[in-house]
Amino acid sequence: MDMNSLSPTMPTSPLSMINQVKFEDEPDLKDLFITVDDPESHVTTLETFVTYRVATQAAVRHRLAPLPPQTSRGEFDSSEFEVRRRYQDFLWLKGRLEEAHPTLIVPPLPEKFVVKGVVERFNDSFIETRRRALSTFLTRVADHPTLTFSADFKVFLTAPDGELSAHKKQGPGLLSKVGRTVRAAALALRGVRGRPEEFEAMSGFIEAFSQKMGLLDKVSQRICKEEREYVDEMKELGPTHALWAELEDDLADTLGGVASCLDRCCQATERRLRGLAEALLPVLHEYVLYGEMLTGVMKRRDHIQAELESKVEALTYKKADTELLREEVGKLEDKLECANTALRADWERWRQSMRLDLTSAFAASAERNVRYYEQCLATWESFLATQSDLYAKEPPEDKP
Repeated sequence: MDMNSLSPTMPTSPLSMINQVKFEDEPDLKDLFITVDDPESHVTTLETFVTYRVATQAAVRHRLAPLPPQTSRGEFDSSEFEVRRRYQDFLWLKGRLEEAHPTLIVPPLPEKFVVKGVVERFNDSFIETRRRALSTFLTRVADHPTLTFSADFKVFLTAPDGELSAHKKQGPGLLSKVGRTVRAAALALRGVRGRPEEFEAMSGFIEAFSQKMGLLDKVSQRICKEEREYVDEMKELGPTHALWAELEDDLADTLGGVASCLDRCCQATERRLRGLAEALLPVLHEYVLYGEMLTGVMKRRDHIQAELESKVEALTYKKADTELLREEVGKLEDKLECANTALRADWERWRQSMRLDLTSAFAASAERNVRYYEQCLATWESFLATQSDLYAKEPPEDKP
């Protein structure tokens, strides 16, 4: 897919947006390092869940004496923090970031449940896969030029468990959430009348991107499944040839060599599968989830425009309370302009990151495949060479 074919033309930001963050001007300096590790299972009378250790280290700026060292992030009063968080805490953080920045591209979280037949939620493989995805989520938030400075992000990284629970309760109440959901549903049914061309292009790109990433994810999963079945068969062939060699004295060396080659090729295939599972598949699946996130971002942008159009229409036909409506229209115009400006800037930042991630993942996968085939080829060529030497040394059969 040509990632540039749907690139919309970005107009110059208006003067009213002069206080907006310009992502392209941000220096490429990493000053926050986060790791997610040490999963622990917790069993209570009501539920079973897993917590992860979230360790944060802020870069330290050394200053001339007698001034003490200072962290590069002024909002942190220390350079190191360590807390434990469960999946629901990550969901809370993601929701708060989306609420505060509705048209910024918040990184996706792994799904709450994985359903593939009957899957044990808390087996080692599932926990490790989720841990990696949660670590990627926090790293992407930390590297984002705006989200990284969120007050909720700081609380997530630094607050003890009790303080985080209290902070989570400070959000909007249930009735407020229900009211906003009802209004959003009504405006979604109404739709927008004239989405700007650049956002139409974005929407088209998102739809095509989501379809192609979904297909790539399914194909890659299928390849891994078939490779796993292939490895399982090879694991049976090696011991079979080894047992056969014990029964055939004349062919013992040859059959033993075949068993050894099968074993080495089996090990090489397993290494390649681990590489796919750790490097390629997570990237592809993350960008499948990004497609869903981008669709949500576009819906939130359209919701603001639809609300503005609704107020403008009401102002056109309503004669009373026009001053109040004009004030609401002015606020919505500013809100839409801010939303559009934020989305334009974050869109280009995300596209650059996406191209780098996918290019790196596919290039690493191709290099890994080349090494795999070279190893298998060298294994069998070495075996065939020994067999050629063996048969060359055998005396010719006596002619009758």
